[in-house]
Amino acid sequence: MTVAPVSRPGFSTTSDALRLREWSLGPGQPSEVMDLFAADDFHFVVDDRGDVHLASADGRFYLGWYPNGRLGREGEGWKLAVTGTANARGYEVSFDRETPADIVAAAVARALETSRRL
Repeated sequence: MTVAPVSRPGFSTTSDALRLREWSLGPGQPSEVMDLFAADDFHFVVDDRGDVHLASADGRFYLGWYPNGRLGREGEGWKLAVTGTANARGYEVSFDRETPADIVAAAVARALETSRRL
């Protein structure tokens, strides 16, 4: 097997390929997430710290928003959890307090899309 010698170390690219991108940063508006829920299907609780807890009527879906951070969890701002069944494990996802709300909303919307009434 023959390997062609490398004339210069590194990689080649163009200046256009190295352009900086703008990314969504900062927590945004939590209402982008909360507006995804119907009061008929979910229970809302605001506790004494101002944290918001949402749960599905069957108790298998949970979303917590902790504007000042979750107690005991460094920097955690959002927690999404879906309880499993006897045949399949559930899952949970945490987001930092600075995660843009539209990113959290996309994850929550996808989780909600996977649910169906039995």
